[in-house]
Amino acid sequence: MTIERVTIFHTNDIHSCFDNWSQIVAHIKAERDEQTLYLELGDHADRSNPLTEAMIGRANVVLLNEAQADFVTIGNNEGITFSKEQLESLYDQATFPVLLANVFHADGTRPTWAKPSFVHTLKNGIKVGMIGLTAPFVAFYELLGWRVVSPIETLKEILPGLREEADIVILMSHLGLRKDEMIANEFEGIDVILGAHTHHVLPKGKYVNDTLIAQAGKNGAFLGKVEVEFDQNNNLLYRKEATLIDVTNQPTDETTDLLLVEMKEKTSALLDETVANLPKRLPVMWQEKSEAGQLLCDAVTQWCGEKIGMINAGVLLDSFEEGPITKGDIHRICPHPINPCVVPLTGEELEVTIKRALTRELTHLELKGFGFRGKILGKMLFTGIEVDDTGGSIRILGKSLEKEQVYPLATLDMYTFGYLFPAIAESKNKHYFMPEFLRDVLAWKLKQNWT
Repeated sequence: MTIERVTIFHTNDIHSCFDNWSQIVAHIKAERDEQTLYLELGDHADRSNPLTEAMIGRANVVLLNEAQADFVTIGNNEGITFSKEQLESLYDQATFPVLLANVFHADGTRPTWAKPSFVHTLKNGIKVGMIGLTAPFVAFYELLGWRVVSPIETLKEILPGLREEADIVILMSHLGLRKDEMIANEFEGIDVILGAHTHHVLPKGKYVNDTLIAQAGKNGAFLGKVEVEFDQNNNLLYRKEATLIDVTNQPTDETTDLLLVEMKEKTSALLDETVANLPKRLPVMWQEKSEAGQLLCDAVTQWCGEKIGMINAGVLLDSFEEGPITKGDIHRICPHPINPCVVPLTGEELEVTIKRALTRELTHLELKGFGFRGKILGKMLFTGIEVDDTGGSIRILGKSLEKEQVYPLATLDMYTFGYLFPAIAESKNKHYFMPEFLRDVLAWKLKQNWT
């Protein structure tokens, strides 16, 4: 029996948090040999980091090049927080292939920068087949000019051929753990699923049937490692094992350290452009109505072409000081990859939503995810809506709320994703405004008022 080892390092959901990135790169470089692959599973880029914002994701690609990434797939942060034109050029200088099987141009053609799958032959002759899939945020991709299709249907089409050609089959998944588990139950022939999106920490991976699922948390807290042993004589996968490596106190990579310093300097210069000159300080308070918060709520409502709107005060992280306000200031104060949207609600649904928004559960919620990069949600602010402190009296544009009437509400896309406001999440005919973020609306309003 001839047993050959294959080592696969993997990262996911780095979200442009580079605190441990240099250590990760150093570890991969130190351990790499001819039977090693390094795969990146998406959401490496996050525009809440000034470096990623200023360089439109290209800094992330430079860092992945230096890390000698072998194959990469994209997450929703790459797929739907960059414009179509920005994503089209994002990987122009990449030294690695991007594997992405379920995203197409609107006309159904595949983007030139992506391959659906790939079979890589290692030095020892073992053939590793890989498929890349990303979460199908259909409405967002369509608004940006892309077409995203079902990961399940894509797998049905591609997996059989890849299984015939490869000794080891790996799914590079930015679909989330629950979807990965479902796929492992439904499909035979996937040896390893390297997962992402839901930020699960799986210290030894998770077996579902004969498939090993691995995921390494978020923000570079861990480097994932999967070891596979393959019996070439009998064409049999002999063993597979997942571990997580804590790189916190390990040595850094000198070249990566220098790159980060250099790119931070470029970032400062790029974000130093003045957007507006404020004649006075605009304070921000998370649990009170403030001038800056109300300005943004009014701006979102106006941007969406509506008369009523609502946003949480916590989306602004700091006050605006008197004097010049730069792109960097706006990004620091409003870093979230959040888009404006319009949601139609009946008066009854709007009343329930407003009353929930006033609860301490929501105003003091330390939210993680949904694009929110702040501390707490804070007080709900309104435009065109008058509400007493209990929500007992609600007036819309000066008139009593009518429970049967449908009101188009300008608000934030993060409210449409889940448990925060069920009526908003379940509403039909939502309209998202893309690719502009909340901070773009804020810059537009500041420039309009104080140039």
